[in-house]
Amino acid sequence: MVSRPARVAMLEQFKADGIRYMFGNPGTVEQGFLDELRGFPELEYVLALQEAAVVGLADGYARATRRPALLQLHSGVGLGNGIGMLYQAMRGHAPLVVLVGEAGLAYDSMEAQMAADLVGMAGPVTKWATRVVDPDSTLRVLRRAFKVAATPPYGPVMVVLPADVLDSPTSEPVVPTSYLRTATVPEQGTQAEAAALLAGAERPLIIAGDGIHFAGAQRELARLAEVWGAEVWGADWAEVNLPVDHPAYRGQLGHMFGSVSSRVTSAADAVLITGTYALPEVFPALEGVFAEGAPVVHVDLDSGAIAKNFPVDLGLVADPRPTLAGLADALEHRLSQEQRQAARRRLQGWAEEKSAALAEAVERDSGADGPLTAGFFGHQLSLQLPPDAILFDEALTCSPGIFQHNPPNVPGNWFQTRGGSLGVGIPGAIGAKLAHPERTVVGFTGDGGSMYTFQALWTAARYEIAAKFVICNNGRYRLLDHNIEQYWRTQGIEPHDFPGAFDLTRPEIDFVALAESLGVRAVRVEKPEQAAPAITEALAHPGPFLIDLVIDRTS
Repeated sequence: MVSRPARVAMLEQFKADGIRYMFGNPGTVEQGFLDELRGFPELEYVLALQEAAVVGLADGYARATRRPALLQLHSGVGLGNGIGMLYQAMRGHAPLVVLVGEAGLAYDSMEAQMAADLVGMAGPVTKWATRVVDPDSTLRVLRRAFKVAATPPYGPVMVVLPADVLDSPTSEPVVPTSYLRTATVPEQGTQAEAAALLAGAERPLIIAGDGIHFAGAQRELARLAEVWGAEVWGADWAEVNLPVDHPAYRGQLGHMFGSVSSRVTSAADAVLITGTYALPEVFPALEGVFAEGAPVVHVDLDSGAIAKNFPVDLGLVADPRPTLAGLADALEHRLSQEQRQAARRRLQGWAEEKSAALAEAVERDSGADGPLTAGFFGHQLSLQLPPDAILFDEALTCSPGIFQHNPPNVPGNWFQTRGGSLGVGIPGAIGAKLAHPERTVVGFTGDGGSMYTFQALWTAARYEIAAKFVICNNGRYRLLDHNIEQYWRTQGIEPHDFPGAFDLTRPEIDFVALAESLGVRAVRVEKPEQAAPAITEALAHPGPFLIDLVIDRTS
């Protein structure tokens, strides 16, 4: 291999791996390799104005393509700005490769301006963080980074690139990254053991998460739930792991309070966990999660998730797709005729409940004579959206109203925020639209969440990325209202006025003016009769478009 600077070799490696975009915000210590991009037209640099937006763009792109996304952050200050969104990506298992520039190895002893322990900073929010110290290992490290990011459990990886290393010559050859196949399945005897533990349940429960989506195991999960007659509840669920219209899907467990989840989990007399761990909450229950004597079986490719917080009776490190298929077969063989009939009755009852709830929602949300609600807007949107639209959901407290009428049923058509940090709704939708320019993409966020990364709209305008955005503007951090009400109950505190810090109306934010200052067409919707025309205009507009949805603030 001919010698060339490591900065050039690095871009050759990205070309060999078919990387199309590098999301970033440039800085002086990265200028060397950014300057070389002029010789690599296959790799487009997508500029964002702040690092949180950079990570959000890459996160949305990675989720929509199901491939590692590449991004560049500037030294310690840029990495610091992106840390919160990297936490979001880590919790959501987004395969990101994060390049962070620094001045060089030669300055390690100098405590120079902008010097920082970048590997130490990134460690808590990445699967792996490292630093290239030898130009002849630059490509080896980068290939490992892509492999680690794309191996279950997926997640972000960071590579620090000292400028003097990248400026040094290397003859290291370029070869495509090697990715792993992980379609492992337990022995038949082990699956029979799992079926024996679960078969006797009268109140069976499946707790499922995004590992189902990553494994492509949606059909297998559905069949298992049908055979077993089990409720399916989501935990770490931000993808379509089971169509929400499926009778067995009962909702998501409590993201915030373990006491909410335990009402469901402790009522089951047998539990299967798959594609997640028990349980991803802010205030998890420390005991009483599962009923005494209830067998617990856990299936996951992530060995660290199994028995992470609570013991299990059987833990299987295996791919959910073939494993759930085999378990369904084993259960079908083991269940009696009476048990099969009971399973069908449970499913029929849940289906009737869902049908009645949807009919009630349509009746409630189809009329334009009441206040403007998220449910009304969601119903109006459902009448105009194309069936293959991609929806990026950071609507939080408005999500139930919107998505009851636009149910997440098709894998790849719906992505939800995860991780607890705000701000992914706008850049995530832009990343998804960049991945699928031929499809309609709508991103939902709140008035509070949008302000974390609102400048991402400038990127959509600059590159003519025609995503659509809805700001669910209720004038406050509504989720905090709900959370503090729960806190008051647990502490025996009488309800009173919410803290003033939850209010966002003093002064009122002019989202239309903000969007248009960044090059994005926008309209404000304050009355029910304005919703349908605004949706029509947004979907017909050739570029990015924002709707400031001022929903009822009395609830």
